[in-house]
Amino acid sequence: MSDRGVVERFVAYLRDQNLPVTAQRLAIAEVVLGSDRHLSAEEVAQAVATRGTAVGTATVYRTIDTLLESGLVVERDFGEGFRRFEPARDIPHHEHLVCTQCGRVEEFRDERLERMTTIVAESRGFARHRHRLVIHGICASCQRGAGGSARIRGDA
Repeated sequence: MSDRGVVERFVAYLRDQNLPVTAQRLAIAEVVLGSDRHLSAEEVAQAVATRGTAVGTATVYRTIDTLLESGLVVERDFGEGFRRFEPARDIPHHEHLVCTQCGRVEEFRDERLERMTTIVAESRGFARHRHRLVIHGICASCQRGAGGSARIRGDA
């Protein structure tokens, strides 16, 4: 489905919930639903402002909550002290790599990990339903920028 189609689904959701369809809500929805990244609320606000729409922080958070309630957006918490958001997509389960220097988030899928999580769960008598893996480290770009000596924040 195109970004426009997903935004139209959000408009339909707003109307079903008797919520006003405002320029601010639409701008926020277009940014979040059109993104291929995991955006923070601050990044959403900056992107909306760049497009020329004035929007307050509270409106960003309320609209993101409405997007979450609609099922069009999912929330991610990578332990950074803030939440990130991405469009809900019909893609296979995947894991995340999070750069502790620049905040970049990279999705990946590895069948070996999928098999291993099942093996580990079953060996301990668990029937696995789901899992989540987030690997924190320093991306290749930040490693190059630091001359290969980049450290994780807080490491000596």
